[in-house]
Amino acid sequence: MKLQVESVRLATRPVDMRIGVDGLSLLVQQVLGCPPCDGTAYVFSNRRRTRLKLVCWDGNGVWLCLRRLHRGQFVWPQADDATWQMSDEQW
Repeated sequence: MKLQVESVRLATRPVDMRIGVDGLSLLVQQVLGCPPCDGTAYVFSNRRRTRLKLVCWDGNGVWLCLRRLHRGQFVWPQADDATWQMSDEQW
């Protein structure tokens, strides 16, 4: 099965990486004001920008993906906006 994502949104405020799929889906609804099953992939980072969690709906269920860096940090937008949208090329 190929995962079809319409867009990718990054939450600019860091989150606790212990939060699971239900907690992140709730953040998408309450903080970002979006339905978590709208075809968008939502990406969250920890404070040090060394871990990412991605939540997206594939039509049957929710995917939760985790990426951890052993060295360095992810490049991340400033916290001026609640979300930041990137192009397919940036992704």
